[in-house]
Amino acid sequence: MCVSPEQPLLVVTDLVKRFGGFRALDGVSFHLAPGEVLGLVGPNGSGKTTCINVISGLYPPDGGSVTYRGRAIGGVPSHLLARRGINRTYQSPKPFLSLTVMENVLVAATYGNGGTPPDLDALLASLELDTLAGRRAGELNSAQQKTLDLARALATGPSVLLVDELAAGLNPAELGRMASRLRALAAGGIALLVVEHLMGFIEEVTDRVVVMNAGREFFEGTLATAIKDPEVIRVFLGGAHG
Repeated sequence: MCVSPEQPLLVVTDLVKRFGGFRALDGVSFHLAPGEVLGLVGPNGSGKTTCINVISGLYPPDGGSVTYRGRAIGGVPSHLLARRGINRTYQSPKPFLSLTVMENVLVAATYGNGGTPPDLDALLASLELDTLAGRRAGELNSAQQKTLDLARALATGPSVLLVDELAAGLNPAELGRMASRLRALAAGGIALLVVEHLMGFIEEVTDRVVVMNAGREFFEGTLATAIKDPEVIRVFLGGAHG
């Protein structure tokens, strides 16, 4: 794996998010380049998902900035960010349960970024959902719904993809296939920010990791270096995560 030499697509600087008197994010900073997979890791409650929620427009920031292609996007709604090229998956997928797999990705594709629309048949085939295209989403198992969630995000043609615990609940074979898919997306030029607890999965897919605790990042580098850092071992690898 190698980090893209290109300029960052996404830059997060001193990002703050408050809920009442609690600072869920307390000055987080990192960047993400085209074709790069950046892991966002840390104990439960460290602010990882909140960070993705702010970047994706679910929450407005209370301080700092998020820029995409050099333009500030803090507070821009999610549906508008999807049209600009930023989309995400969720810890708990929320497909349209009464619609078929193909209908779900067709709906998502209407929020595309205005570029060449994706070949949805090829997209479903690449994710092994083609044989389920006519099935209602409510009939899919958990792993299939997670894969459909990824398909819906990809149907908008993102340049930046935010992946929130996509690997959770997958069996070893499914984990391997999902890791290969994410690496293939990066090889195609998509920048990925991956929140995950499974260290083996993180090791397989990421170029760099940012380790968070209590709303702040305190390490940035490769996972191989992270696991030798005493503070990372104490806070994260020492059993503080679930």
